[in-house]
Amino acid sequence: MNGTELTIREARESDLPALIALFAADTVGGHGDTTDPAAFGAYKRAFDIIAASSDQTLYVAELDGTAVGTFQTMITTSLNGQGGSSMIVEAVQTRSDLRGQGIGARMITFCIEDARRRGMRLVQLTSNAARKDAHRFYERLGFKPSHLGFKMALK
Repeated sequence: MNGTELTIREARESDLPALIALFAADTVGGHGDTTDPAAFGAYKRAFDIIAASSDQTLYVAELDGTAVGTFQTMITTSLNGQGGSSMIVEAVQTRSDLRGQGIGARMITFCIEDARRRGMRLVQLTSNAARKDAHRFYERLGFKPSHLGFKMALK
């Protein structure tokens, strides 16, 4: 990061164009993200839902006031694990030209520290099966592959 300080903060509505651009630039995810202005309303609705939730938080990682990464956390409590709460980390994205410079590690470390501070029993995330570099990255940070995930597209 060349001595520049990375800041992690909660996302604001004004961050949406930059965050949408990060997701739209992702060629592996297959989520259909786009910077087409016609899609902005869908992103705004999702942002409003996340912002209104006490169990979800959307974050921005900034360098010199520019969004260079993003991630979302969700807290879930279940009966298994003796009623423990877990943090789910979702939608982790670092600007492609800045990967390998520690931004992703700082974002994930932020999540782990926040989960510890809040008394979570674990931090979990999923990663696209095609993202082998990301898998190695998460394992270097101490995550262990433990489950096989399944999805069913509904639209």
